[in-house]
Amino acid sequence: MPSKYLEPHSIASLEHLELQARQVVEGFISGLHKSPFHGFSVEFSQHRPYLPGDSLRFVDWKVYGRTDRYYIKQYEQETNLRAYILLDNSKSMQFGSGAMTKFQYASSLASAFAYLLIRQKDAAGLMLFDDKIRSVLPPRSVGSYLSQIYTEIEKAAPGKDTEISAVLHEAAKKIHRRSLVIIISDLLDDPAEVLKGLRHFSYDQHEVLVFHLLDPRELALDFSGEIIFEDLESSARIKTHPAFIQQNYQEKLREFLDFYRLQCSDHHINYNLIQTDMNFEEALTRFLLKRKRLF
Repeated sequence: MPSKYLEPHSIASLEHLELQARQVVEGFISGLHKSPFHGFSVEFSQHRPYLPGDSLRFVDWKVYGRTDRYYIKQYEQETNLRAYILLDNSKSMQFGSGAMTKFQYASSLASAFAYLLIRQKDAAGLMLFDDKIRSVLPPRSVGSYLSQIYTEIEKAAPGKDTEISAVLHEAAKKIHRRSLVIIISDLLDDPAEVLKGLRHFSYDQHEVLVFHLLDPRELALDFSGEIIFEDLESSARIKTHPAFIQQNYQEKLREFLDFYRLQCSDHHINYNLIQTDMNFEEALTRFLLKRKRLF
């Protein structure tokens, strides 16, 4: 089911790629780990080796009789990876100096991840937010669910101011099972407070992927002449010549980006900076191939 943010040619480029979680999330990932016992009952999604601490009541004794090895039976509900896609729709995400605004680019990423997850029989859900969570679609793995996710993204109107930290804490409280949490945002908020929200997920043993989207002009301050800059969220304005502030701006920007990069690395949060002038399929393919090499 194509969406306006995920064209058929983009879907075709993803056919042979897989999104995998780095750690075990409520069991092995359904659709990626097939049962080694052909012909076994379809009641079970898969088997996995017995690990110390596993309950003996889940041991498949028939398999033990055939293989002399202990295997645990896992049901479909236990093996599905559950992923929540948190999509920032605050006012600052409406900025764009090229073909796509940050929100349009983020929506393409969100649509692609939902497609990939559900295609490999994992469960994908969606949370749209600005200063609070505005809509929630709980994770489901049914193929027809994609149209609901696409529709929710497509009907999103520009949101309000950003309160990322509060949103992340609120979202963490709503997610009760260990999950893969994908956050797509420009992260234009107090970095220290945002990090606390990200760590809330890590503390609850979720795996966290952060996609930090910035427009190339936000990175380079590539403007000439006297410019009036307007904050999309507060509507505050400042009139200046970019050349007068560019050096200080670049220093502050480096501190801003280095903070996220280093702190996320220290807390085992997968951080990815993406410029919105990068070809969408190329950016996603690079990430997925890099991630695939980790396994």
